[in-house]
Amino acid sequence: MITAVQKPFNEIFESVKEYGSLLVLGCGTCVTVCMAGGEKEVGILSSVLRLAHKNGGTAADITEDTIERQCDREFFDDVREKIEKADAVLSLACGVGVQYLSELFEGKRVIPGLDTKFYGTTLEQGVWSERCAGCGSCVLGKFGGICPVARCSKSLLNGPCGGSQDGKCEVDPADLDCGWQLIYDRMKLLGILERLEENEPIKDWSTGRDGGPGKIIREDMRL
Repeated sequence: MITAVQKPFNEIFESVKEYGSLLVLGCGTCVTVCMAGGEKEVGILSSVLRLAHKNGGTAADITEDTIERQCDREFFDDVREKIEKADAVLSLACGVGVQYLSELFEGKRVIPGLDTKFYGTTLEQGVWSERCAGCGSCVLGKFGGICPVARCSKSLLNGPCGGSQDGKCEVDPADLDCGWQLIYDRMKLLGILERLEENEPIKDWSTGRDGGPGKIIREDMRL
């Protein structure tokens, strides 16, 4: 899932305090799971914004809603009227949702309330960890199901750097596992260590961000 964290309240308030009417719009999928932008977070943030206006002697009409996904057009139908009536929308979606909302409502000011972090998984309650960098050319099958692009701090494809010590990464020796130590241990467990003797060619980064904004077209799915 895409993980995100809420921006500091002072930063949010400074970005929205000038608007007389504000819609705080949550997203019911990824950012709900990581407890950053779901219905609960929308309600809490809206209440704190109202209180901040009251304490500052200012007034603002703050409404709130949450839709299933801000990255799909059809889910905006039920909130279209609220969006059009508001001076601005404070979006508690990932960066994809914020941008798509801006595209659908071109004349509307859309402000992000979250900082999008990474594609990750839930390790335990309140703890999320990155697993995928969305590079567009998956190599998981070659490395025992552990991604060197996302899990190695330098995205190395042919073994660890000299900064790996005792299975830890030099970026954070106390807490960060060396991605290549994880790969080695997994491939040893699977009995496929000999595959590490194969040289992985230089990665074609054009399949990811270096190739510009990506686009997938499935002609068999188009109407």
